[in-house]
Amino acid sequence: MKIIPAKTPEFVKTLFPNFIWNIDTKKKALYLTFDDGPTPEITDWVLQTLKDYDAKATFFCIGNNIEKYPEIFQNTIAKGHAIGNHTYNHLKGWKHKTKDYVDDVEKTQDLINSKFQISEIKNRDSKIVNLFRPPYGKFKSKQSKLIQELGYKIVMWDVLSYDWDQSVTEETCLKNVTSTAQEGSIIVFHDSIKASRNLKYVLPKVLEYYTARGFLFKSLN
Repeated sequence: MKIIPAKTPEFVKTLFPNFIWNIDTKKKALYLTFDDGPTPEITDWVLQTLKDYDAKATFFCIGNNIEKYPEIFQNTIAKGHAIGNHTYNHLKGWKHKTKDYVDDVEKTQDLINSKFQISEIKNRDSKIVNLFRPPYGKFKSKQSKLIQELGYKIVMWDVLSYDWDQSVTEETCLKNVTSTAQEGSIIVFHDSIKASRNLKYVLPKVLEYYTARGFLFKSLN
């Protein structure tokens, strides 16, 4: 059930000005992001679909999934997409002590860094930027402050697709994006099993819809 609107209200962005909600640009560019992967088959499908439209994106990965599916993670790097940190255990920040939460974030970042370092893939489009998105979009103010002090850019969103919500139809999920996304929008999808039904319907249509209107799809950096 939708509680948070698909389009982030401007007043919310002003409450947290140090977070990245969208990219300030007048160019026809959109920033697709995918949370919760890597996931077998689904992430692979996303990568191929993006390739079909020459689109780049940013993947906010769960550390535990990186360890379980290293080949998928390396393939994401190989395709030239940006990588973000989504904690190791998909933690709810408000349920954990700040030290435990930050340690979980750092554990994931160490894993991300090591995968880039050991990779034999020579792709200059792939690079490490300390991007972080809190699971559920919620964490304690002390946690966010400390994470920023450690050099992370906290990335939120301008548009939520609601692809993970089983009560949201494919058409509504599509409309959540096409009726709200504009130049510089950061859009949230999920390369997860739960989101796969809506994602497989919506993502190709979003790519087709905005490509036809002259938009490019870029990764965050």
